[in-house]
Amino acid sequence: MNFIEKLEQAEMAKKKPAEFKPGDTVRVHVKVVEGGKERIQVFEGIVLCRQGRGKRETFTVRKISAGVGVERVFPLFSPIVKKIQRTREGDTRRARLYYLRDRIGKAATVLEKSGGRGRHVVQILGAAEESATPEGAEAPESTEASS
Repeated sequence: MNFIEKLEQAEMAKKKPAEFKPGDTVRVHVKVVEGGKERIQVFEGIVLCRQGRGKRETFTVRKISAGVGVERVFPLFSPIVKKIQRTREGDTRRARLYYLRDRIGKAATVLEKSGGRGRHVVQILGAAEESATPEGAEAPESTEASS
């Protein structure tokens, strides 16, 4: 291992990036400097790919803004990237989702990964709400109907 690789390892140990992969929807909090002021701008979109290794790793995020596709490439370990939040976990079979550039509307979306047990929990909660009232009792009517 040469000197540059050792230096990169030391720098990478300082900052632990968020776990995400292509197909996930992420919110990237970016530091923007305008004149003498600094602010945090959020860029939310689908991760198309991750490229490179180590300190030089980058990722591409695509979103649709006013009907126009916008892509940004962010360095993973850059000081301007303050935070990366994964909002949705996508279910994809590819490492590069460049085909989304040619798709429009609903076809340009990625399916959300289902946890397997998540659907059962929703059905059980729905059944619990329905069985909350005893079978012989009637549900209370609204106040407008009784007036």
